Amino acid sequence: MNFIDQKFPSLRFRRTRKNEKIRNLVSETSLSANDFIWPLFICNGNNVEQDVPSMPGVKRRSIDRLVNAASEAFDLGIPAICLFPYTEQSKKTEDCAEAWNPDNLSNKATRAIKKEIPELVVMSDVALDPYNINGHDGFVENGKIVNDKTVEALVKQALSQAEAGSDVIGPSDMMDGRIGAIRSALEENGHSEVSIMSYAAKYSSSFYGPFRDAVGATGALTGDKKTYQMDIANSNEALRLVARDLKEGADMVMIKPGMPYLDICRRVKDTFGAPTFAYQVSGEYSMLSGAFEKGWLDRNKIIIETLMAFKRSGCDGILTYFAPEAAKLLK
Repeated sequence: MNFIDQKFPSLRFRRTRKNEKIRNLVSETSLSANDFIWPLFICNGNNVEQDVPSMPGVKRRSIDRLVNAASEAFDLGIPAICLFPYTEQSKKTEDCAEAWNPDNLSNKATRAIKKEIPELVVMSDVALDPYNINGHDGFVENGKIVNDKTVEALVKQALSQAEAGSDVIGPSDMMDGRIGAIRSALEENGHSEVSIMSYAAKYSSSFYGPFRDAVGATGALTGDKKTYQMDIANSNEALRLVARDLKEGADMVMIKPGMPYLDICRRVKDTFGAPTFAYQVSGEYSMLSGAFEKGWLDRNKIIIETLMAFKRSGCDGILTYFAPEAAKLLK
């Protein structure tokens, strides 16, 4: 980058900061409701809303209430939601068969939302952990998470979601080869227009704890996920994973978590130029919410500042629990 050889006083940066209109005119980064995907949690029942204690303000909703929330999102200009089911313990099994049940919570919710708000983009999560008695994203055999058998199950899960009407499939499992397998299955079964947003660089992070509360997985996990999720120390590996997933047929890629990995977002966007997203995960949300409740941080200003950081780092969009609140602030 070439900089003009100017000196003070001919060079005064404060000239372009002197009022809001000029600041807006020269702003390098923009943020709008169009940049948001709102993660939503589903539970059984009718007219049910359950607070998630570790995520202040976040709720699990029965499908009827979920449709209302989706309608609110659409009216606010939010283009997409992402669905996560709270699976009853009785439906969590070793074989994870509920994951591809056409009438599981995720698929029923997708159909209900697409019926009422067909223009809203519905993204669904592909991973076995909500349905696995062991709490893992893949099958557990002899204490190990097996890859290829898990991929076969993920393909069935992805197909069931596509058939229910999902617009975007979000494989969050981090098994090797699953993007290629899912893309081939979608093409072969008449779902060529369904997009894949790969959780391409998903780190084995400690920021996911409140999410596990929200989906009922806390206490179910045996061991950890370090054999399939990324080492928090690695950066170059993220680029290799993104390259692989794009080559196998991913339309968009995601970095997860978000704020602690903005350097990865920047590298991915600069290297590939592909549609790049980040997930402002539950731990990030709860950390900020705790500070808001204590009065230590200005809620409205911090929400916008953190989301702007994602856009500044190269992200095309953000999955955030603050989506409806941020959309209202931006209006």
